[in-house]
This record gives sequence, structure tokens and C-alpha cells, in this order.
Amino acid sequence: MGMSNHDDYPPSPSSDAWDLEPLMDVAESASYLGLPVSTVYDWRVRGKGPVAYRFGTHVKFAISDLRAGMAEQREQSKPSARTDRR
Repeated sequence: MGMSNHDDYPPSPSSDAWDLEPLMDVAESASYLGLPVSTVYDWRVRGKGPVAYRFGTHVKFAISDLRAGMAEQREQSKPSARTDRR
């Protein structure tokens, strides 16, 4: 008997076998969105922004949630308020 082969253990979470979506921390998420880290924390305090996962003191964001949050922030173009003074 001796040491166990690594094949006896499930694959690591980064493995495709588990089909887990990559998660980003606050700094990585802010960089991905092109925003200051303080903005991401502000969203958390105000209950806005993308859905996040909390693991103890760690906050993580799935890329799909960041993309969905960006889509929710998209502003519709508004008609111009120009007045024609001829």
C-alpha cells in the first residue's frame, strides 16, 4: 500500500471536468470592467452592480454576472432635445 495516485482525487476546480466558470476577485473584476476598485465596493454597499459570491471574507464575481451587470447599465440613447430656431 503506499502513497495514493493523484488520479484517486477529483480534478481541481480549474479543470474542465467540473465545468466551473472562472471567478474574479474585486480587483480583477474592476480591471475587467475598467473601473476603480472603489466603484465595485460602492456597488456592494448600495446593493447595486453584478451578483457576487461570498466565501468568508472573499468576494468573487463570475464573468457571466459581470457581463449581465454591464448589460443592465447600458443606457438607451435619448432623442436630442434640440430646438430648431429658424
